[in-house]
Amino acid sequence: MRIKETQKHLTRLTVMLLMALAAASQALPGCQDSCGSVSSIPYPFGIGNSSVTGHNCFQEKELELTCRNSTLYRGQGNAQIINISLAGKIDMLMFISKVCKNESQGNRPSLRSPAFTISSEDNKFVSVGCDTYGYLNSFRNGTTSSTGCLTRRDSLESVESMQKRKLYGHRLQQFQFHFRFQQVWILLCGKNGNYSFSVDHLKGINFTMAPMVMEWSVGNDTCDASMHTADYACKSDNSYCQNSPYEYGYRCQCNPDFEGNPYLLHGCQDIPECARNQHNCDSEDHCRETSGSFECFCPDGLIGNGTKEGGGCHTKQPHDPFNKIIIGAGVGLIALFIGVSWLYLMYQKRKVLKLKEKFFQQNGGIILRQQLSTREDSSQSTTIFSAEQLKKATNNFDESLIVGKGGFGTVFKGLLSNNKVVAIKKSKIVDQSQVEQFINEVIVLSQINHRNVVKLLGCCLETEVPLLVYEFVNNGTLFHYLHKQGEVVNVSWKMCLRIATETAAALSYLHSVASIPIIHRDVKTSNILLDETYNAKVSDFGASRLVPLEQTEIATIVQGTFGYLDPEYMQSSQLTEKSDVYSFGVVLVELLTGEKPFCFDRSEEKRSLTVHFLCSLKEDRLIDVLQMGILDEENRQEVVEVAILAARCLRLTGEERPSMKEVAIELEGIKLTEKHPSIKTGRNFEVGQYLLHKTQSSREHGDSSSSQQNTGYDSLRALELIEFGNGR
Repeated sequence: MRIKETQKHLTRLTVMLLMALAAASQALPGCQDSCGSVSSIPYPFGIGNSSVTGHNCFQEKELELTCRNSTLYRGQGNAQIINISLAGKIDMLMFISKVCKNESQGNRPSLRSPAFTISSEDNKFVSVGCDTYGYLNSFRNGTTSSTGCLTRRDSLESVESMQKRKLYGHRLQQFQFHFRFQQVWILLCGKNGNYSFSVDHLKGINFTMAPMVMEWSVGNDTCDASMHTADYACKSDNSYCQNSPYEYGYRCQCNPDFEGNPYLLHGCQDIPECARNQHNCDSEDHCRETSGSFECFCPDGLIGNGTKEGGGCHTKQPHDPFNKIIIGAGVGLIALFIGVSWLYLMYQKRKVLKLKEKFFQQNGGIILRQQLSTREDSSQSTTIFSAEQLKKATNNFDESLIVGKGGFGTVFKGLLSNNKVVAIKKSKIVDQSQVEQFINEVIVLSQINHRNVVKLLGCCLETEVPLLVYEFVNNGTLFHYLHKQGEVVNVSWKMCLRIATETAAALSYLHSVASIPIIHRDVKTSNILLDETYNAKVSDFGASRLVPLEQTEIATIVQGTFGYLDPEYMQSSQLTEKSDVYSFGVVLVELLTGEKPFCFDRSEEKRSLTVHFLCSLKEDRLIDVLQMGILDEENRQEVVEVAILAARCLRLTGEERPSMKEVAIELEGIKLTEKHPSIKTGRNFEVGQYLLHKTQSSREHGDSSSSQQNTGYDSLRALELIEFGNGR
């Protein structure tokens, strides 16, 4: 035992001796490795030439040092060095700049070398004085940048002033101190915590130099550009190159678990973790050095992994039949548990598949497949997505991806596997008696190809509630655009007219051009989406109904949004295309006024926007309800025409309302008038004729308003000739 302990002691001493030798040999062979108080001068720095090889003791001229009178200087200059670190930092003594009122000149320390940079983390720039301004100039690539301190005083009694500022941001490779002064002015740039202010310093400072931390690098290019050159500085096998953070040169570092001087051949040595007790083995005897690391082991006769966390090493237990039985039983139980778990997982998987199949049939999946297989036009096929595809696309329907909620479902933003962004609508539970109609609507909607209608891309029927997949429109809703919370909305008349025209065109398409007419039943500004160029796209067909070609109206349960609902539809439950016309009239009023359709915060006579709008129109007060900035001399005719059209759409009787096709044509005409002003004269005549016809009709029926003799279009009083009803 004593022999073993002696051997271990000798080994430890040997390791420590090698470490001491490695620490002492930081310079090249035959080169001076100390000077005065600087006990270690590591290569790539060096003094003069090697007495062994005759070569330079330094890597490059910028890193040459001089030892004069036991004091270390950089090159042949006067910058005194007090410490050098292989971590890329060097401490120097630098002159402070000191000027008094009656003196003509002070010190101006200057350092011009791209290999050295003032450390912005380890230094502070300090200015002491009254009514003074001290700053540093940095010169780089022919440009000058400055940073500095300003001290001011309000009276002679206020003499205590000092400002400190870190050297931020700039790579100060070449710098000079400058000053302007009134009384006492002192500048110093030095190591953090090295200077403490005293009021006596306003009269003068009894020292002329202060330590300053510089950062250094070798070479003048990046690691990639330098590693194949002859003067590449990272010589050690266990080292790597690191680009300088200041974009000039590079530094060498020893690999993890190695230490030493990476600039010397074989300069990086393995750290002896075992000898230094830097390990997690249960004892040093069970620690073995490896290249760049260590390992724990158990010697012969002991079992375990040798680590403290793993219980260390312990003696082997004698063979016991009872232990074999316990081990066998344990293995059997584990195998049984694994088998049962596998069977349970298979059962659950089968159960999920059956449930998906049940939902698929329940939601009309079989009917949809049959319909798709019989379709002749395969260019616009509807995709049937799996539940897994849409779960992955929405990160399992993460709430952060919700882009909208409505009365008929929630809309999520999703990303398909082909990187296509889509909108996925999670609808409410479908009435099983309406499954065939739901599938028919999916088929019809998927065939709609209109640039102002949101395209239906497909659906998923494997979930309890069907999921519909639409194209994604990324600029929000018209409602949000008009009523941004707390923001002043500046909507131009040109944009309002374009959005109204595009929306009317889309609804006209649904009513008149689609293979089976479609009544939207929930036309409102929150169901009109805007793309990146603010083009309108009608969306959300959750409440829509298909109208058989031989029918003009459908008896349904009243659905829609309060403020947009057709009063006639609310009373009779008979849904017609004119119900969408009324709702679109509310949208027109919303565009004209910038107000919400119904708001309890408004006074009682203004709560219903349509009632307030129609009353203002009838009383020749249209300008009072228009949103600010929408009306000017150039568009006055178009605004009034759209207001009249909105009033016609809001008639209580559906038969008296224009069709959606007529509305779209009229808006297109107004838009055309805006682009081609020469058409205005003709339109003035047509509108004048229309108002004259209404005047004559009113006289025939004894309408008192016929006494108004205004037939000119520019007179808003002519609007009194149009009967609006109560306009609820």
